[in-house]
Amino acid sequence: MTGAALLDNHLANDSVFLAAGINGEGVVADDIWELCFAVRKAIRAATLHAPRTLAHIFTNYLTAEEREWRNVERLRELAGVRGVPFIPVWLTCLLPELKRRMLLPERAERLKLRDPAQLRELMEKAGTLPSPPDALLLDTSAFQPAESARPIVEFAHRQPQADSHLT
Repeated sequence: MTGAALLDNHLANDSVFLAAGINGEGVVADDIWELCFAVRKAIRAATLHAPRTLAHIFTNYLTAEEREWRNVERLRELAGVRGVPFIPVWLTCLLPELKRRMLLPERAERLKLRDPAQLRELMEKAGTLPSPPDALLLDTSAFQPAESARPIVEFAHRQPQADSHLT
């Protein structure tokens, strides 16, 4: 809808998961996550070579651990270095709907988590990072992706200096 480059966490994760034989079921070892983080770092560095007119959309699941704020700050700093707006969007979804979505075939295609018990444990233990004050908070439980995108685009266009970067 905007022409922005969509850099979701599975763009980085799937290359590592596929090479390591991970299929979205079972626990991912810490050393595999470290490789995913290295790919994400390379992707962030690559954005510094993009023209300012190219917007980037980064997605990720952030746990409610204090260290996760560093991920938010990295992206905020990256936008600052590029001289473009940082527009945080926090998506939420009710657990029953997340469990329903876990059975969708596209999750398997994207090597996403598909174990409802592991999802429940993750949500109970780690939770979700609360949104920063400047973020759009959007519950996607009742929406299809295209329906969720509209309010995000509208929010982004209302931000100062955003229109020139969201073509």
